[in-house]
Amino acid sequence: MAKRDYYEVLGVARGASADELKKAYRAKAKELHPDRNSDNPDAEAQFKEVNEAYDVLKDADKKAAYDRFGHAAFEGGMGGGGGPRGGFQGGGADFASAFSDVFEDLFGDFMGGRGGPGGARSRAQRGSDLRYNLRVSLEEAYQGVQKTINVPASVACDACHGTGAEGGAEPVTCPTCSGMGKVRAQQGFFTVERTCPTCNGMGQMVKNPCKVCGGAGRTEKDRALSVNIPAGVEMGTRIRLAGEGEAGLRGGPTGDLYIFIEVKEHPIFQRDGVHLFFRVPVPMATAAMGGEVEVPTIDGGRSRVKVPPGSQTGKQMRLRSKGMPALRGGGVGDLLIELVVETPVNLTARQKELLREFEKLSEENNPEASSFFKKVKSFWDGMKN
Repeated sequence: MAKRDYYEVLGVARGASADELKKAYRAKAKELHPDRNSDNPDAEAQFKEVNEAYDVLKDADKKAAYDRFGHAAFEGGMGGGGGPRGGFQGGGADFASAFSDVFEDLFGDFMGGRGGPGGARSRAQRGSDLRYNLRVSLEEAYQGVQKTINVPASVACDACHGTGAEGGAEPVTCPTCSGMGKVRAQQGFFTVERTCPTCNGMGQMVKNPCKVCGGAGRTEKDRALSVNIPAGVEMGTRIRLAGEGEAGLRGGPTGDLYIFIEVKEHPIFQRDGVHLFFRVPVPMATAAMGGEVEVPTIDGGRSRVKVPPGSQTGKQMRLRSKGMPALRGGGVGDLLIELVVETPVNLTARQKELLREFEKLSEENNPEASSFFKKVKSFWDGMKN
């Protein structure tokens, strides 16, 4: 079976640059790698074909010969291909190097990325961010408050100044990995990369570990922090304190502290954003004749609210700007009051007598009841007919 054109195999045009050839090869190798195509019986042969094509075209001399003579340039021992597999066997070391690049593309993220100066792990590691749940009352959320909290966290070791070495000495470069934090081993076509066993991936070593922190560069300690809670905070409001998290490992930067606000339930007020709401019971006589009720406000004050005559349960009244302040400015919400007309209980004989007399005299004073029962009577009459 005639071999396919190498440029066609890689999917590039003749005259493609070295970078274009390498990019096309990596894409094809990823696509056709046997480990990713277990259900394709032709994947291995196609994968070898791609490697053979790239092995020829990446070499300037082989590429020039191929451009002039085609596949004939490598038949009968020409071009150093040798053997029935031609370019695939030729240049084994170069192929291993090229395949190592593809291996890193395929598995580099899992293995921790490329080596080299840009990919070496630093001995210093950033400290972890911390979360603290802080409960405040609705009154505190209304006016804002300053709280002192105790945060258990890792802090930089005073004895070694965070370096992890006795007396604050600087760590030395790991002799095994030369500061890379990783070691590589060539296994055939594969380059396997592992965490350095000598420095555990840190890239540097401490010859004389600090006796206080054991070489970590940090110790456990409770810290007291003062936190300003702004007026208007809501449930779930997050406050970030930069640099107040855990200390970094061996001199690394400190993490951040995130304070999540939880507003406790109030026995009277219910909150909806910037607005407050509560229900106030009103005696039946006050609701019927009208009057006033005294209600509280979240700032600790008192307000007198007029109850219109004939008020029913569910009637709402609004006190402007008596709600919660908006976080970061933007005005103040309102206080919504809902009336609940209360029916008297535990009546005396005299009260019952007066209510029966009142009931006889007030048949025309209940418009909603009269309207409802007229509809009921009309419904029943319609069913009879």
